Amino acid sequence: MDEKPGKSEREPTREERRKAALRANLQRRKAQARARGDGQADAVGTGKKES
Repeated sequence: MDEKPGKSEREPTREERRKAALRANLQRRKAQARARGDGQADAVGTGKKES
């Protein structure tokens, strides 16, 4: 009588929650980069200051 819950009923594992959080973070960063525009997005990781 102690059956394990199905996939839709069980809570996500720590790894699954981590994957979902990383995916959401990546999507948010991509959206921010698109909002900034191409000119500024190129200089973000280069260490160069824009003038």
